[in-house]
Amino acid sequence: MSKLETRSTQTKFLKNLFLVLFIIAFTFGSGCVKNFEEKSYYNVRNMDISAERTGAAFVDLNVTTYIEKSQGDTAKNTSLLLKAYSRESGLLEAQKKIELGVINKGNTKSVSQVLTLPKTGGYDLRSVLFEENVQKSSGEIKVYNLDALPAEVQETGLKIPEMDFRVKKVEDRKVLVENDIYLTNEGRETSKDFRMLVKVREMDAGLLADKAWTRTGEIRPEATVIQSVNLTMPDQYNYVVEVLIWNDNKIVERGEGYIRLSPIVEVKDKNTIKTREIQTSEFENIVETGMIPEEESTAKKESAPGLDLPLSAILLCSAAILRRRFA
Repeated sequence: MSKLETRSTQTKFLKNLFLVLFIIAFTFGSGCVKNFEEKSYYNVRNMDISAERTGAAFVDLNVTTYIEKSQGDTAKNTSLLLKAYSRESGLLEAQKKIELGVINKGNTKSVSQVLTLPKTGGYDLRSVLFEENVQKSSGEIKVYNLDALPAEVQETGLKIPEMDFRVKKVEDRKVLVENDIYLTNEGRETSKDFRMLVKVREMDAGLLADKAWTRTGEIRPEATVIQSVNLTMPDQYNYVVEVLIWNDNKIVERGEGYIRLSPIVEVKDKNTIKTREIQTSEFENIVETGMIPEEESTAKKESAPGLDLPLSAILLCSAAILRRRFA
């Protein structure tokens, strides 16, 4: 092969190589080929805040965060961390994290979270978005003067989980029943001493048999106390016992219990019902049983069998004196 042909072949090869490189560069430059994994971008577009519940010392803030995914085709899980910083001290007061799952490209997702905070001053609320533990975006909203929010009047924190009934006396077809009312404070502060009305009403006719006023007393947070009232009613009837807790002139909590002195039962293997006769006097219980105070219980345990120290010393001295005298 001549030198001229060899040079021509090399020139042709270089032209083809240059053409291939030009096509590849043009293709990537025009966007016809994309990366295998497109980088994702998120944006916290807006945040809304409202007071969901306002107590005397605490407030529940409902924070809604609006998240937009502007770019990214990969299906990766996301999460949102909501933080509350005190505006006075700058310290982190509370935080809450929620898993969001996968957000599709072009979608906007709204996420609501509730934070319980002391009702003092203001807070900086910050929402931080993560994708697979990598921070992608954040937003912030401020709240001021929470201590100026009025407390909800009907928010007492008191609940009536249970009631017990004990027959104390049966006379002339009248039944004296002691009603034990369990009161639990599910709030975050000691409750006020509210008025409490207890009514006993015949179940079918709705006639009021008796009623009594008492008070709840002050109850510590997460504590349960028992308040008792005596109710008198005719024997051999069924009753509904209603408990109403009053805050000034408003009913703020209620509970119900049932006393069935003449229950109706179904007869087996027969399509009929009949009234079961209850001998109320058999349940009569006059003996008073009270809870032993913790101080008294501890004292009894400490003074359990055995001689205390002063008495033991006196006996030892007496024995020594008698031994010397008769030695």
